[in-house]
Amino acid sequence: MSDCKTKGCGTKHNEGITCMVKNCAYHDGECYCDAKEISVGPSHANTSADTICATFKPRAN
Repeated sequence: MSDCKTKGCGTKHNEGITCMVKNCAYHDGECYCDAKEISVGPSHANTSADTICATFKPRAN
């Protein structure tokens, strides 16, 4: 993900939220999330591997 912070990605993204999920409707085409807000869960996660982005929405073709 460090590559995203040095590429100078788009302008309307959330600066602190990088995203590698290119098939998400909120992916900015580079490496950031354009969603107005995000939701991450579940509440019983113990590690980052246990979490998911509940805001994910598949990109329309």
